[in-house]
Amino acid sequence: MAQSSRQVQTQAQQQVQTLSPQQILAVKLLELPTVELEERVHAELLDNPALEEGKEPSEAEEDFGDDYNTRDEDGEPNTDTGEDISLGDYRTEDDIPDYKLQENNRSREDKAEDIPFSDSVSFYETLKEQLDMQHLSPEEKQLGEYIIGSLDDDGLLRKSAEALIDELAIYQGIYATPAQLEHVLSVIQDFDPAGIGARSLQECLLLQIRRKEDSPLKQIEYDIISKCCDDFTKKNREKIMQRLNITEDQYNAALAELTKLNPRPGSSMGETIGKNLQQIVPDFIVETDDDGTVTLSLNNRNVPELRLSREFTEMLDEHTRNRANQSKESKDAFMFLKQKVDAAQGFINAVKQRQQTLMSTMQAIIDLQRPFFEEGDESLLKPMILKDVAEKARLDISTVSRVSSSKYVQTNFGIYPLKFFFSDGYTTESGEELSVREIKRILKECVAGEDKGKPYTDDELADMLKEKGYPIARRTVAKYRQQLNIPVARLRR
Repeated sequence: MAQSSRQVQTQAQQQVQTLSPQQILAVKLLELPTVELEERVHAELLDNPALEEGKEPSEAEEDFGDDYNTRDEDGEPNTDTGEDISLGDYRTEDDIPDYKLQENNRSREDKAEDIPFSDSVSFYETLKEQLDMQHLSPEEKQLGEYIIGSLDDDGLLRKSAEALIDELAIYQGIYATPAQLEHVLSVIQDFDPAGIGARSLQECLLLQIRRKEDSPLKQIEYDIISKCCDDFTKKNREKIMQRLNITEDQYNAALAELTKLNPRPGSSMGETIGKNLQQIVPDFIVETDDDGTVTLSLNNRNVPELRLSREFTEMLDEHTRNRANQSKESKDAFMFLKQKVDAAQGFINAVKQRQQTLMSTMQAIIDLQRPFFEEGDESLLKPMILKDVAEKARLDISTVSRVSSSKYVQTNFGIYPLKFFFSDGYTTESGEELSVREIKRILKECVAGEDKGKPYTDDELADMLKEKGYPIARRTVAKYRQQLNIPVARLRR
């Protein structure tokens, strides 16, 4: 039996959301970091003659052209309340094109710190330059170069003296004594940044404390780290106060200073440092005062103030008043003028919207991670995802994602990408939420302090983390270890 086929036509109603050109422009500007926004603004100034750099005209100038302000392109009264707002809605004191909102923004003269991001000078070369300035013998400089090359990404020396001596003999043909190695290492530990070349977290912090000016508080800091380091990492403040015979105020004052130290001095230099064409320029500046007040501002650097061209608006007003007797050429000129003015005002609005969205997002991050911005201690960062910030700022998750993807913030404790503040959480059986970042930090410290002749297994690391208050499974330890690029125990011997 032959099979037949037939076509059936159906009709369905579907709702599709499309973005207007103004919305597309706003999204594109939102994604741009500060440096690229500068380029985009200057390009728009060159492309659109209706857009000018400068402050808003005076009040006397604002009264000009009221006839056009209330009419559409056909000369009829404008009653449109949609996105394409007429020029008249921007000619009042309530809508000043100074989109910078000066009370919330850094002026162009207050140039934020530029953090180089280039490969012109490497981490190794920077330390080697400091080594070359020392009065050392050729043999000692060879030792110094090998030690610098053995530092990890944190700027710490994880290898033992015995391992370094063996490697020097095997690979370099240099036969050094422990005393010679210790001497050269002590020279390197005087380099900048403070803490470089330390063999442990404890030594790293002590090296930084030693560089401070002598004071009673400095001695307390030194005693806490040198005599009570283990209790300090476990936050056993009562034991520390009792052992050192200090008051709670003295401990709190010392703690405030200790949390400002950098446990990873090498990370502050990055993989490479130096000046080049590309730089990391922070989009936000967050300043924390001694009383704990946190102030947020935008870094607008070289982004100029924008306004509508007075010449263009005057010509547009003139064409509007004479529309009754216009020729075809005059009508074409009117359409050209209106198009450029609308585009210029739309660009100003998009820049203003970008600023407001950025400020809302960053303020939400500060509110959710306030302990970090007050103390600068990475361990104080709480688990936080895009949804948390979106709900706090009352924005869409995709908007928060665009803001955080390529933006940086300058704080009292360094410059960080916004992604730095986002991390997953781990919930214990008791319902306590812990930061994965904190667990990884403790895991890294456990591995750093192990006996390399008998490194810890994942089971042993899990037990150690449980003792420190982080009850996670062995398989989770293995996952975090892999994410930290820490090999298995048999490969760490």
